[in-house]
Amino acid sequence: MRESKQNIVIISSSKNRKIQTDLAALDAHVVRPEEYEDAPEWTEKEFSEAVRHIGGVPVKRGRPKSEAPKKAVNLRLSPDVLDYFRGTGPGWQTRIDQVLRKAAGLK
Repeated sequence: MRESKQNIVIISSSKNRKIQTDLAALDAHVVRPEEYEDAPEWTEKEFSEAVRHIGGVPVKRGRPKSEAPKKAVNLRLSPDVLDYFRGTGPGWQTRIDQVLRKAAGLK
């Protein structure tokens, strides 16, 4: 439950304790270097599990989900064909897909 009187916000917890917070003062506070001493160091695990927020909204990690995800298959190719495409550098599997799509008359 939240009640607001000017900049003071009262937050009621499940234990029926009321906490008064001046959100404007909280937002205006600038953390000083000596205040960092109170905060414990984050571990690698904590960093990996942290959720990044922008404007109070969590940001999803990784690339967006594709509308038409590709499927993994086993495909036997001639060594010279494989060497050719691998020799073109990163993205060689995508280039094979493009050649096959063109040969099949797709997009």
